[in-house]
Amino acid sequence: MPLLCLADFQAHAREQLSKSTWDYIEGGADDGFTRDDNIAAFKKIRLRPRYLKDVSKVDLQTTIQGEQISVPICIAPTGFHCLAWPDGEMSTARAARAAGVCYITSTYASCSLEDIVAAAPEGLRWYQLYVQPNRQLNKQLIQKVESLGFKALVITVDVPKIGNRRYNVTDLKKSLLLKNLGSPEKGNSVPYLQMTPIDSAICWDDLSWFQSLTRLPIILKGILTKEDAELAVKHNVQGIIVSNHGGRQLDDVPASIDALMEVVAAVKGKIEVYVDGGVRTGNDVLKALALGAKCIFLGRPILWGLAYKGEHGVEEVLNILKNEFHTSMTLTGCRSVAEINRDLIQFSRL
Repeated sequence: MPLLCLADFQAHAREQLSKSTWDYIEGGADDGFTRDDNIAAFKKIRLRPRYLKDVSKVDLQTTIQGEQISVPICIAPTGFHCLAWPDGEMSTARAARAAGVCYITSTYASCSLEDIVAAAPEGLRWYQLYVQPNRQLNKQLIQKVESLGFKALVITVDVPKIGNRRYNVTDLKKSLLLKNLGSPEKGNSVPYLQMTPIDSAICWDDLSWFQSLTRLPIILKGILTKEDAELAVKHNVQGIIVSNHGGRQLDDVPASIDALMEVVAAVKGKIEVYVDGGVRTGNDVLKALALGAKCIFLGRPILWGLAYKGEHGVEEVLNILKNEFHTSMTLTGCRSVAEINRDLIQFSRL
């Protein structure tokens, strides 16, 4: 029986995956309010379609950081793709290349960076960095990803400490390995249980050090307020991903889509703004772009696709969302991504 929407992939993944893997993928912080609100918040936004426009041709293409993508639907960084499919991130990279979209590879990838690049050498890749206390390790990682052809550095800023997560991943920790945090000299992997903690001392003044190490554009992931958005502009970064970490870090913060408008207004068009969290339909993509996002990034649905049938499952997830987005644009009178604007939406009074 074919899977027709992203919810179908979610249901299938829940049946296929072990309980510990499912809890790891789907789990949120504390009561899971923010995780669930990421989805619910989109339903408070209504569309305002315009008709009698020639929509016989609709162009979904756009650019991010000067690189063309086929549709403003890209892949967010999530860890340990091997939990969902044996080839893990290599399958994800191949699917992203086939779809013509960007894939942000996580620090906590279960495949080596070299293998991910080899799987899809022509793909558009960004690298997500959890800043490590060992400055030399950060430097080596950044130099490696730049040499391997990654096109941007995405620094996650919302994890000075792991949030309160009530699910048990003890069984997973015994088998997971981090392929990219081993000793650079020995090239070995690091067991998940021996992971170094994320650096809780990182602050705004440290960004100049990262900028001194690389010519890659730097994107900050995890910004939710106008104050931090203004500081991001002041510190000369090239982009922001509005994100609450899929509701996995601090519960009771705004849904990503609710925080988006505040951040977009604060940057005043000086840098690109993206969003992740809660996108499940083509209408959701349209709403995010109407509120000022340059593109959206998908997290959990990519893992559901992997669990279905590897790279082909991820391709199906991306194609379904792409086709839904095309329909959403056509039915609201948008002939190009550039025509999507704030006039297309209104907020429900419910």
